[in-house]
Amino acid sequence: MKNLFNVFLILTLVCFSPLQSQEKTPDLKSLDRYIEKALKDWGVPGLAIAIVKDDSVVFAKGYGVKAIGKNDPVDTHTLFAIASLSKAFTSASLGMLVEAGRLKWNDKVTDYVPYFQLYDSYATREMTVRDLLCHRSGLVTFGGDLIWYGTNYSRKEVIERIRFLKPKYSFRSAYGYQNIMFITAGEVLMNITGKTWDEFVKERIFSPLGMNETNTSVTSSFTNIAAPHTEYNGKLITIPYRNVDNCGSAAAINSNVTDLSKWIKMWLSHDSSKTLISGPTKHEIWTPHTIIPVSEASMKNIPSRHFSSAALGWFTFDYQKKKILDHGGGMDGMISKICLVPEENIGFVILTNSISGLSSALQYKILDLYLGGKDRDWCAERLKAVKEHEVKQIEADKKKEDGRVKDTKPSLPMERYTGLYGGPMYGNVKVDLENGKLVARFLPTASFVGDMRHWHYDTFEIELRDPNLPKGLVNFILDADGKIAEMKVDIPNPDFDFTELELKRLPGSK
Repeated sequence: MKNLFNVFLILTLVCFSPLQSQEKTPDLKSLDRYIEKALKDWGVPGLAIAIVKDDSVVFAKGYGVKAIGKNDPVDTHTLFAIASLSKAFTSASLGMLVEAGRLKWNDKVTDYVPYFQLYDSYATREMTVRDLLCHRSGLVTFGGDLIWYGTNYSRKEVIERIRFLKPKYSFRSAYGYQNIMFITAGEVLMNITGKTWDEFVKERIFSPLGMNETNTSVTSSFTNIAAPHTEYNGKLITIPYRNVDNCGSAAAINSNVTDLSKWIKMWLSHDSSKTLISGPTKHEIWTPHTIIPVSEASMKNIPSRHFSSAALGWFTFDYQKKKILDHGGGMDGMISKICLVPEENIGFVILTNSISGLSSALQYKILDLYLGGKDRDWCAERLKAVKEHEVKQIEADKKKEDGRVKDTKPSLPMERYTGLYGGPMYGNVKVDLENGKLVARFLPTASFVGDMRHWHYDTFEIELRDPNLPKGLVNFILDADGKIAEMKVDIPNPDFDFTELELKRLPGSK
């Protein structure tokens, strides 16, 4: 889930055009050519797409290759990590339990997950199942994600550790996108049914819909799968899949556009024999619950957008006078998008195998094709915005380097910085001296091994060997006796807040 800024940039900057007087007949051949060009312009290795209209798949195709350097094309059965598109499967699963009378949306979470506890005792006591699904816990966006991302903690352990994270907002007062609340929702389901979230969605969703190629773990057997890609040292490289089993109900599904078109049909269908949940339950899931503010600048740039909000496992907003349901997914080296226009019986899914905002740009191109929007080159405009941001980032990096104080030395000999640092939320980080240089090992996260070099004073630059994260800084804090008391890590990125980690020097450390 690295470098998702481009995705959020696209969602923030897109400009909506007025509704034309007459709807257009979608030119899917033109769309096909547009996608081919956009794929090359953006440098995305592979993409798969499916469009559903009136209970029929009207367009489905794979583009590009599964992995750079190999001539193995993406097709409509190629699997991708769909990440947070998994959340709608969780809200649908809980909706089934509501319909069966085994759960109410406003039931208290602690009635089903007694080990659930937040820093705020009031929020702990009052948190409902509904609250888990609409991002209003009081925690900041992506707060606590370092507890589960690549760690050896179980789902239960992840939930137990969130009690140590201070909220940013008061309970239910503001939007803050949360993965751990969805992990908790999966545990609610398990503690009611006696089945894991994985078992339940396979039995109650995948199998009935014929989603036979979809799974919930990278440990499953694969024969046709796209490789994740990321940019590392200015070059696009393939990277391994990350095991995110401990984040199951928030982000663990792997699927393809063939299976996901069946999922889309289920949501759009009005035929009770083809749907797994009732109309009223769909309505409840799609109802706005948490307002996402639309800034004045956005209102000027997007005059047709009047609201944005989090529903239950979906986001909803208006576009071209229609209610839109959508969700994006971001995992290491992959970005996905699903979008529904229920009033028009339209839905589509776009899966890509690199970190880029191409899927979001294509979303609005497709919406315009079907809703009669003005013909606009969304991909070219958004790519320009991304390039401009990259230039600004280079300037910011240079400014950071220029601010470095030259010719300073650490306060203490190198060996004095070694030892064990940690706290109850995340766990421990071990700092060793290897070949005369400091190396930090984040013990819960095996891939987080950071090589450090002196920056200035008692601050060191850290570069993780994991290519999914950029360089950052580690500041060692000395106490009144001149001994190291704490280390503070700051690796700036849009997905994880390393400053959340409490890393006090532990007793017995040298």
